[in-house]
Amino acid sequence: MVYSPTKTASEISESGASNRSTQSASTPKFSTLIELLQYRASQQPDDLAYQFLVDGKKEGAAYTYAELEEWAKALAAFLQQQQTKGERALLLYPQGVEVVAAFCGCLYAGVIAIPVPPPDAGRMKRTLPRLREIIKDAEATIVLSNARIIELIQDSGLDFPEFDTMHWIDTESVELDLAKEWKDPDVDKDVLAYLQYTSGSTSTPKGVMLSHYNLLHHSDYLQRACGYSKDGPTVTWMPYFHDYGLVEGLMKPLYNGAPCYIMAPLAFVKRPLRWLQAIQKYGATHSQAPNFAYELCLRRIKPAKREGLDLSSWISAGNAAEPINPRVLREFAEAFEEYGFKWENFSPAYGLAEATLLVSSTPIGQEPVLLRLEATALEKGKITLAGAESSYVREAVSCGPLVCETNVAIVNPDTLMRCGADEVGEIWVRDPGVAHGYWQRPEATGETFEAQISGEEPERYLRTGDLGFVQDGELYITGRIKDLIIIRGTNHYPQDIEWTVQQTSPAMRPEYGACFSIIEEGEERLVVVQEIERSQQRDLNAEELMTEIRQAISEAHELQTYAIALVKSGNVLKTSSGKIQRRKCKASFLAGELEVLADWSENPRLTAKVRDLHNEVESLVQKLTRK
Repeated sequence: MVYSPTKTASEISESGASNRSTQSASTPKFSTLIELLQYRASQQPDDLAYQFLVDGKKEGAAYTYAELEEWAKALAAFLQQQQTKGERALLLYPQGVEVVAAFCGCLYAGVIAIPVPPPDAGRMKRTLPRLREIIKDAEATIVLSNARIIELIQDSGLDFPEFDTMHWIDTESVELDLAKEWKDPDVDKDVLAYLQYTSGSTSTPKGVMLSHYNLLHHSDYLQRACGYSKDGPTVTWMPYFHDYGLVEGLMKPLYNGAPCYIMAPLAFVKRPLRWLQAIQKYGATHSQAPNFAYELCLRRIKPAKREGLDLSSWISAGNAAEPINPRVLREFAEAFEEYGFKWENFSPAYGLAEATLLVSSTPIGQEPVLLRLEATALEKGKITLAGAESSYVREAVSCGPLVCETNVAIVNPDTLMRCGADEVGEIWVRDPGVAHGYWQRPEATGETFEAQISGEEPERYLRTGDLGFVQDGELYITGRIKDLIIIRGTNHYPQDIEWTVQQTSPAMRPEYGACFSIIEEGEERLVVVQEIERSQQRDLNAEELMTEIRQAISEAHELQTYAIALVKSGNVLKTSSGKIQRRKCKASFLAGELEVLADWSENPRLTAKVRDLHNEVESLVQKLTRK
């Protein structure tokens, strides 16, 4: 189902330029995404909708709005022949325009789409089990993909009975003529459009239920809050199976009626310069990325390679999906200032899939707001501005004011009471665009989506699991309650990493390890604490074992380990129900209270500090017992 354009992207854009120039600045209201695409296909038939950039540079497959709708109808008609309305369909594609057509095809058929990462040929044993769990959870019956990926899965040799019962559809084989047979599925705004599965754990994936209304309502928010216009092209490399990449990266341009240029994430990572070159070439006004992307540009794009860049069209550089490092913001702005990038072009933001996407965002043209906070007070949950004499300071980047009608409460996660103005608490969100809940998980839905503030009139809130505060109308994120680890824009569940660690050697005490992240130099870093079996402690080759741990984590999770502590039995605590108390373990690690057998860190001063603290405590205990 690949369109091979007879015209170049520039020719398509030129042919539709007159159409765009006559359109109003706002997008009409629609009930469904079907109505939206129908409108674009009728009003802007020859305008470029999506263009894939092969290796981030060469123009590949493309769709005009009319072509996109025709392919959506053809695929939908094929699905309708199979009586699939209401069924769940996995979308397994490489990054590109094909997945957009498949997503729209599902919408046109009344099928619930599930965007998921395509399998990696080199990591099939890692990627397919997670895919299997999503299939089981969603009770998916359909897979939409291409012949190469389908063959890759079927030839993997892995025995997953769930795959045998699926209807595998190679969308490249669908005939375009089928578009004439399409029938309106008669869906309304509240019908589910797709399931957004949260990234991370292979054992407990949860599908966030998002309707046509959710996506349209949120697209309107993005238009109003982020300064999108019909004359503003966008460039995206964020993956389609991530809420940031799907909602703002791919669906917002459709809502906006402006062309979207798509790169593969790997193309960006290999050559980050091509991201900036694409922004220049197509005059993109909006492009988003996590913090690490801007740092990668700093490291990989040397001054000599920057010559000739013109980033003056880029008015909104979104920064979200992971902690925002103020140092990176400053250095990027300074490095690219002479090439047309301005400090006020940064748009730090905060959001999550459960809220469809955006909760807060820095308005276009507004400089990012930074606060210098007393770090000691912050660790105790208090907000205190640092003075000039302060020695221990943490700089916090505002994620902007709340978008449109979004309401946020800062709540004590233990008492469920609203926090004071100077207190850090859990961020609770109330908005019409909040998702319907988790697919077939009523208990988890109730806990997360139906929270109520103690002592106040009953109002349903979404519990984000994130910690933060609001000051002068700006939202700041300070950390997370939940165990989820987010590094370089990717979610990782600690239990998955802990399992990997415990497979490296029989010396590891099973189910007695804790992984968590700490903030070092404004970035999240991975720490591993693992108990060693008593019988293995005397003859332990610690250095070799810690090297194996780092290698295993790198291979299995594509993560760099920042610190490892191998500890005695009894140091990794559990709850009465058997759950690892990771927050307590983290506190013990930072306080130097662990009984460490051996440790390693990328920053030797960190583990030295931990050892010194532990030795001081031990020495004090010995002195007291002697008295």
